[in-house]
Amino acid sequence: MNYQKDQNTLPLKEVNFEISALLEDYIEKSREEKTFVLNQRSPKSIAEALQTEHHFKNGFKTTAALIKFISIYLDNTNHLRNPKYMGHQVAVPQDLSGIPDWIHGTVNNPSSLYEMGPAGATLEGFMINWMLQHLGWFKGEDLYDFKLNKKNGSGVLTHGGSIANLTALSAARAAIAPEAWTKGSPKDLIVIGPSTAHYSITRALSIMGMGKNAFIPVLVDENEVLITENLEEVYNQQLKAGKRIMAIVANACATSTGLFDNLEGVADFCEKHALWFHVDGAHGAAALLSEKDKHKVKGIERADSLIWDAHKMMRVPALCTAVLYKNVISQINAFQQKGSYVFHDEDVIGMDSMPYTVECTKSALGMKLYWSFALEGEKAIGNFIQNSFQQARDLYDFLNNHEEFYCPYEPESNILCFQYRPDLLTNKQQLELRYQLINTGDFYITSCEIKGKRYLRTVMMNPLTQKDHYILLTIAIEKQAKILLESDK
Repeated sequence: MNYQKDQNTLPLKEVNFEISALLEDYIEKSREEKTFVLNQRSPKSIAEALQTEHHFKNGFKTTAALIKFISIYLDNTNHLRNPKYMGHQVAVPQDLSGIPDWIHGTVNNPSSLYEMGPAGATLEGFMINWMLQHLGWFKGEDLYDFKLNKKNGSGVLTHGGSIANLTALSAARAAIAPEAWTKGSPKDLIVIGPSTAHYSITRALSIMGMGKNAFIPVLVDENEVLITENLEEVYNQQLKAGKRIMAIVANACATSTGLFDNLEGVADFCEKHALWFHVDGAHGAAALLSEKDKHKVKGIERADSLIWDAHKMMRVPALCTAVLYKNVISQINAFQQKGSYVFHDEDVIGMDSMPYTVECTKSALGMKLYWSFALEGEKAIGNFIQNSFQQARDLYDFLNNHEEFYCPYEPESNILCFQYRPDLLTNKQQLELRYQLINTGDFYITSCEIKGKRYLRTVMMNPLTQKDHYILLTIAIEKQAKILLESDK
């Protein structure tokens, strides 16, 4: 068998040109609302349309076959660039945001080992320093200072907030129980945080061998914001039960409502009792970049660790999350491992992030994050975040002037929950209303429960969304609600 002879080869330049044209057309049609936001078909029908089994067995024999496959694939995507996309916390990327993934898919340079991806690792170091600078945790002379410095904070990029929370909590465990790496997690360790903490917190504790019951929830208010005053009572109860507090967790912001915990108050509590303070800032840490909104995360700089997703509010295609530490020693102590083929005691050129991550191999995340800023400039991303927060406030004001809609709170980020006719629709019907709406293909929104009540939920991520779309959204909701109520008679 001659692999080179038998291998399917398509003309590179021709394929690149055709794919670029397809993607350009996809962007334009999405932006101009010439496509559904989501035309949701069954998996079987998509697989058949893609001729999945045929291409899997035989490969793409012609450029035309490849282009047809991609065209059908694009038709069966969620069109985030459509201004009527108001769905999940997933970035609406810039038009040229896909280039770093295209480059990485071609060169395949994992950046966690410097010598395997020098450019990617360099950009990661630069962006980590930039994020640390916004927290006041960077003490270097310039952002090119990539050495681990005891005066500095530190951090790494990783694939998503779940891995990031696991990494940060591992560092918190190392600080209070350094023997846990070899002997296992002590049975008396717990983590305290809001009852609405993201599920990745309890997942991390279970992975670490502590079990989900090691998370001790603190009551939240009617809008799912941590009641800071209750921390003291829970803390004392756990001390009496013989527990050691590994960390206190706070939300910036809550996934459901987009509201921020009182970070200053939690920081005061942690300093009073000498406790590790971890901020899950996956979504809301981006407020640091908005002059108008950064006061909402006041106190975040007092945390010991922070996670910050770039694939939510900084227009970076998924996935890209920073794990940041105020003290570089926290990063160094998080993991302890040996691997003679990658970990070397002697100095190496550049910086390896591999010793400080769960992942051994990771893509060039620094390039993706840097690219998002380089396309338009640093100020543009800050303006985008500020505008997204304002969009939610505008939608809130608009809905508040319609008596059929009820908003339980004024938004603090770009997330807003609301109900349509809560006097008529049950929790089940609010959810059914959401499914009916997205099945039309015209709008994409989500839903959540707050204190046992079902709400419709919007996340304003598309800068093209305007007041006209709010009007159309209310009309569409009213229409689907009418259909729903009539069908239930």
